[in-house]
Amino acid sequence: MRKILYVLLLSVFIGACSSSSDSGGNTSDDNFDRSTLLSNVANNIIVPAYTSFQTKLATLKQKTEAFTSSADASTLADLRTAWFDAYKAWQHVGIYNIGKAEELVYDSFFNTFPLTAADVDANIASGTYDLDHPNNRDAQGFPAFDYLLHGVGANDTEILAKYTTDAKADNYKKYLTDVITKMTGLTDTVVADWNGAYKNEFINSTGNSATSSLNKLVNDFIFYYEKRLRADKIGIPVGIFSGGTLFPEKVEAYYKKTVSRELMLESLSSVKSFFNGTHFSTGNAGVGLKGYLEAIDRADLATKINNQLDAARTKVTTLNDNLSEQISNDKDTVSAVYTELQKVVAMLKVEMLTAINVNVDYVDADGD
Repeated sequence: MRKILYVLLLSVFIGACSSSSDSGGNTSDDNFDRSTLLSNVANNIIVPAYTSFQTKLATLKQKTEAFTSSADASTLADLRTAWFDAYKAWQHVGIYNIGKAEELVYDSFFNTFPLTAADVDANIASGTYDLDHPNNRDAQGFPAFDYLLHGVGANDTEILAKYTTDAKADNYKKYLTDVITKMTGLTDTVVADWNGAYKNEFINSTGNSATSSLNKLVNDFIFYYEKRLRADKIGIPVGIFSGGTLFPEKVEAYYKKTVSRELMLESLSSVKSFFNGTHFSTGNAGVGLKGYLEAIDRADLATKINNQLDAARTKVTTLNDNLSEQISNDKDTVSAVYTELQKVVAMLKVEMLTAINVNVDYVDADGD
């Protein structure tokens, strides 16, 4: 009996060691050198994108400090510009929920929308809050800035009054400061991790287990496309998952009103660049999932995915600037955009994953 138990334990141990060892050479069946893809993605896409985002956030923090020191039309305009520049840069790093970002649940602090404005109001009214608490994830990040810069008054005069003559003016300014401090602090930690030992660890994890770099990265990429882009940015607001009930207030950047489409296009650009392995800073070609598919004689699928991403992008450009308003008045046009975005999901989630022998590691709860 003890011998049987020993053999079973030994088998479990060997299996665990085998499945968790992701370095020291490629263990996938297709002989593709995954390290070439991982090196390109780390050095030429992820790190440069995060560095750019970190710089844009630093500017946003600087403009926040200028506005909270002297709130007027000029500093408000500057802060709004810095917010939108950083928000666009965010679309290029939101995909990479891996390493320190995964550990910190990084993305949840930056772009959990729709914002719960009542929570922001309550936090400001009390002056006491914990931005680390899960209940405040939908009361901070870029959506909070959107509300505080565009939605707390009917016009700029009323908005500026919140930071100058309102009884809680100091609390409004403190909330802006605390939100950007949280964003910059988390980003500095993630960037330092990539610039430290983690980058080599990421590149050297060339195996084909659920915890290897490529498997986790590909799953993050598909999850981002399917949930954060397709569902959050357009599917949920236009009622795809609610039996046709519209939620125009759930679009990204709801209070600004006129930039939801531009943020969606920026997000699509980041998706296509990652798929193709395109260098973030230069636009040069590198090894990405497209190159992987070509290396295993599935150039046809790579072309098919790129063509559909282009078709989806073309469809997104037909949207109005004010997506929220268009959902209320012209939902069929918006739904047609969702349909084009949806076509990519099966290509990535079924055809591509089958081709590169990667399993889905997240639960699909959309009912689609």
